[in-house]
Amino acid sequence: MSTHTATADQPGSDDNKYQIYVQIAMLLAVITGVEIVGIFLPFAKWLVVTALVILSVVKFLFVIFYFMHLRWDKPFCTILFFIGLVLATGTTWALLEIFNAHDSIPLSALTN
Repeated sequence: MSTHTATADQPGSDDNKYQIYVQIAMLLAVITGVEIVGIFLPFAKWLVVTALVILSVVKFLFVIFYFMHLRWDKPFCTILFFIGLVLATGTTWALLEIFNAHDSIPLSALTN
C-alpha cells in the first residue's frame, strides 16, 4: 500500500495552491515596498534603475507563472505566451523607434 501526499505541483492540491497564492501576494507586496523605498535612496541613478528593472522582472515572472497559471499549464501554452510577448515587445520597440521625439518636431523649427 502506497501513501500519496499532495504537493503544490499537483492539480488536486487546491489548499496548497491558495497558500502559495497568499505567500506570493505578500512577496509581491514586499517587493513593491522595496521598489518604492528604493526610489528615495541616495544611490546612483543607474543603480536604482537597474534594481527597479530586476525587481519588476521578478514580479512579472511570479505573476505570469502563478496567477496566470502558466506553471500548471502545458509547456506549449507557456511557449505561445512568450512568443506573443516577444512579438509585442518587438512591435512596441519598432513603433518607438519610428515615432521618436525627433520626428515630432515641426519642420519649421528645424530650419530656424
